[in-house]
Amino acid sequence: MTLSLDATQLDRYSRHIIMDEVGPEGQERLLSARVVVVGAGGLGAPAIEYLAAVGVGELVVVDDDVVERSNLQRQVIHRDDDVGVAKAESAAAFVRGLNPDVSVEPVEARVDKSNVHEVVASADVVVDASDNFPTRYLLNDVCRFEGIPLVHGAIYKFEGQATTLVPEGPCYRCLFAEAPEPGTVPDCATTGVLGVLPGTVGCIQATEAMKILLDEGEVLDGRLLFYDAMDMTFETVPYRKNPDCPVCGEGGVDSIEDIDYVESCAISLD
Repeated sequence: MTLSLDATQLDRYSRHIIMDEVGPEGQERLLSARVVVVGAGGLGAPAIEYLAAVGVGELVVVDDDVVERSNLQRQVIHRDDDVGVAKAESAAAFVRGLNPDVSVEPVEARVDKSNVHEVVASADVVVDASDNFPTRYLLNDVCRFEGIPLVHGAIYKFEGQATTLVPEGPCYRCLFAEAPEPGTVPDCATTGVLGVLPGTVGCIQATEAMKILLDEGEVLDGRLLFYDAMDMTFETVPYRKNPDCPVCGEGGVDSIEDIDYVESCAISLD
């Protein structure tokens, strides 16, 4: 590899470059990477912030919402002056101000079957920072079919979880075969969320994405990480590939076209 870091980049990323696990070659890999972050809210904010800071060359930020004042308690890349601005645009402005090395593409849209292939196209990693089950299952399925690693995160009040879904490992449907009944899992607008909680989980997601890009360390493949902020505990629960999984198992579907991403998001192979 021909290294092309200039003097400013050698200074900016010096704490990476002196690490054997990263070095100039690893920094080049980060600068040439394309990461898609779906969601610019609680989880997306810290993930976007750190992925931009470390020099991921291309960031695609996807969100269809606008900044509200109630977001600012936890969505740290948005400012009071951003209230009413599209989150994707606010996030992009933050990234541009943080690191000129990063090319950021804001996408003001909700991910669905009509646009998901375009959204994840050419991604090296997708970070699922969404807040709803249909999007989680859709991203799982299309990333599995496209062979793209997917880093999942979720939060609830004082608790968070994270796992990484790599093409050769178990998928989200191996872990959760179908979504819970609508209305049984309240959102943060109903139950609240500790402001710093998504910062911890979003940073874990950014860490997993970086390790994939650098091909270093062990990611949360086949492991679901639980974090309890009140007890300050971390627990990792292993899970395995389901041979009967309708997406990654034998005889499963090979396209999202006939899958209904409403309510349970279940797939019937009958």
